[in-house]
Parts: sequence; C-alpha cells; structure tokens
Amino acid sequence: MNTSVPRTRLMLVTPPISDPGAISFRLMQAFAGGDVAAVLLRLAPGDERSLTERVKALAPPVQAQNVALVVEASAQVASRGGADGVHLTQGAEAIADARSSLKQERIIGAGGLRSRHDAMDMGEAGVDYVMFGEPRPDGSLPPLPAVIERASWWAEIFETPCIAYCPDAESVPALIETGAEFVALGEWVFADDVDIRAAVAAADAAIAEQHARRTAR
Repeated sequence: MNTSVPRTRLMLVTPPISDPGAISFRLMQAFAGGDVAAVLLRLAPGDERSLTERVKALAPPVQAQNVALVVEASAQVASRGGADGVHLTQGAEAIADARSSLKQERIIGAGGLRSRHDAMDMGEAGVDYVMFGEPRPDGSLPPLPAVIERASWWAEIFETPCIAYCPDAESVPALIETGAEFVALGEWVFADDVDIRAAVAAADAAIAEQHARRTAR
C-alpha cells in the first residue's frame, strides 16, 4: 500500500459577492459537508473600502473553520481585509507586484491562464498555485476535456500545486483523476436549488474513493 499518495482537497469558488452575511451562511453549510481546504472569494464591483469591508466580514468565520480565504481582488484588499491570499488573473507583472507587497506572508495564486506557456510563466514567477478551467471574463467556460488535459499535464510534471475548476457536479470524478491537488467547486454549488452541504459531501466521497484506490496500488 502506498500511503504517501497525496489526497486531493476541495476549494469553493463563490459567485461575485456583495452581501457577506448571506454567503457566510452558505459557506458554513458547505463546511459541514466535508473537507474544504480553501474558499476563493469573488467580489461584486465596489470601491476599495467596501471590498475590504466584505473581506473583513468573511475572513474570521471562514478561518475559524481552518479554511483558507483567498480573494480575487487587489493585494491591498486581500491584505487589509485579513485574507490568507490573493487570486490574480492579470499576468506575471501583477504577480511580481503582489509578491513585492505581500512578501511571503500570504498565498498568491494565478488564474486566467490561456496556454501552457502562461502557466509555466506563472510557475516561474513563484505563485503558490495555478488554476485551470475557471470562467473566462465573458462567463464562458473552457471545454472540460481541455481542462482535464491541462491539469493532468501540470500535476504530472510540476511541483507547484494546481487547482482544477469544476463546472458542475458530474465533472467532479474526472477532475479528481487528473491528480490535481485541489478541485474547485464553482459558483453553481451556491445556486438556490443546490443543497451545498450534500454537494460537498458527494465531492468529498468521490475524493475518498479515488484516494483509496490510489493508495491500494
């Protein structure tokens, strides 16, 4: 039995948030469903002060559950709001600026990657993770087979962790099989007609099943 095989973990990616209270309740429901490593908080448009206040409202309850809060915003908003890290989609220059500002104190992740070359550039820039498959700026999603291919390639070759964005419940098993360190459940899991606790529990069970198979080899 190979007990050294790492276990994939879950991330939750929120819809753009303007009301921290409402999403906080949904997050607590999700955490009750299974092992969640991190939340990627996306923010509805606002000025820097209002964005920072939303992060401040959510950071303590999320972190109290031993879950990291990463914010899709500026490094300043993430830092002042007390988040654990920042998720950036603007390229290597933005990564360098964030690292200069945040030093090694917070997570810096990279998304919006259009090619293998983009991903390798981010890895060389020293990010803490890369994400594949997240929605494009226009809301469209990359084809699932392309995300599977990209996450499998990265997980096999590179040490920097990768996150595979999952567009729906049916895609969870295939993305777990890529070997990605994290699978991100997208904003679909926060829809009003979705039992978020059950969705997380189902994804966590799929991870446990896959991990059991791999460690038994």
